[in-house]
Amino acid sequence: MIDRSIAPGFKPVEQIKLIRAQEYQLDNGIDAYVVNAGEQDLIKIELIFNNVNWDATKPLQAYTANNLLTEGTSSMSAFQIAEHIDYYGAFIQTDYNFDFSTLTLYTLNKHLSSVLPVLKSILTDSVYPDSELDIYKVNQKQKLLVSLRKNDYVCRREFNHALFGDSLYGTLVADKDYDDLHRDDLISYFHQAYQPSNCTIIASGKVDPSTVSLLNEYLGRGWDRGLDPVKNDFIFARRAGQEHLFERPEALQSAIRLGNLSINRTHTDFPGLQVLNTVLGGYFGSRLMSNIREDKGYTYGIGSALVSLQSTGYFFITSEVGADVCQATLNEIEKELLTLQTELVPEAELETVKNYMLGSLLGSLENAFSHAEKFRNILFSGLDYDYYDRYVEIVKNIDSTEIKRLASVYMNYADFHRVIVGKK
Repeated sequence: MIDRSIAPGFKPVEQIKLIRAQEYQLDNGIDAYVVNAGEQDLIKIELIFNNVNWDATKPLQAYTANNLLTEGTSSMSAFQIAEHIDYYGAFIQTDYNFDFSTLTLYTLNKHLSSVLPVLKSILTDSVYPDSELDIYKVNQKQKLLVSLRKNDYVCRREFNHALFGDSLYGTLVADKDYDDLHRDDLISYFHQAYQPSNCTIIASGKVDPSTVSLLNEYLGRGWDRGLDPVKNDFIFARRAGQEHLFERPEALQSAIRLGNLSINRTHTDFPGLQVLNTVLGGYFGSRLMSNIREDKGYTYGIGSALVSLQSTGYFFITSEVGADVCQATLNEIEKELLTLQTELVPEAELETVKNYMLGSLLGSLENAFSHAEKFRNILFSGLDYDYYDRYVEIVKNIDSTEIKRLASVYMNYADFHRVIVGKK
């Protein structure tokens, strides 16, 4: 019988083993990568497209083209597409972020040949019906109206604008931008972006040679490569930090977000800065949580994050706090940052963070899909699998002196943009 009064033995994480992607090239030049693992008869196929040809006068063009990608072809309505995919127990989703637009298919392997023709039709023959666009505009304008009443939403978008200006990353969407959406603009963007010349495929799950053959049959043939679009390539200048206050006198809570441009995954300091971020606000036992939630009771939650983008990276701290303790919260954040710059993190605390980070990385690799996600991170950063070896070594061996150095370089409170929505 197990003696439950004795805790299980602790074993440090020594090495992270990733399932490496195999590279193929389809007949039309699309780079396809396969992460083959798992016993379940299930596959995930991601078609990833760079966001291209940014036009500041049409800020919603790429976003809407992705959102309405599955809303009809010349031969199938949105309902018919959904019905066909559902019949085979498959699932299609679109996703849009600052850098990429993605079309993802989940299906059982045995039904792949039945759903790939529909996927190809979406990629080659989307027509963006006016009826679907009209419904979309009404819904999105209503959603925007509701969101603009929420302090956290306004805080997030004003923070992005403070960092990135009127670029794709920071544009402030308004009602008028939805009114200015036209079907011809969506079709134009579709033909620019959704082309083999701008496409990367990552297939993960139980992938065998027949799967690759089917991908080549349906996506590597009869889909012309097209012209090379102009990939978005932004250059951002780090601007001096300042306070941005958006007062709402009736607010009971204030949303706060502070930070600035930082580094991305390609920088040698990135893994170490992730350790520092975790100490500060990257997990439930972090300093910000211990101080501002547990000790002061100013908030239900506060955290920080380091985000890697194609053109840059950024760091932020975010929370919603009682309006009467907003300034006190900012004071405590400043104090925690100053402490990291002037005092060494105790060894026991740093070891806890290291074990948490390595355990989280190991725990996140639960299936082929998560291994594929790790591969995607390095692929589009121009890195290789050595990145994860270096990451593990840095996390295991970083010391408090290096943490203090990183805090002095990257976490100066005065350098941060501080956005407050509510009352201060």
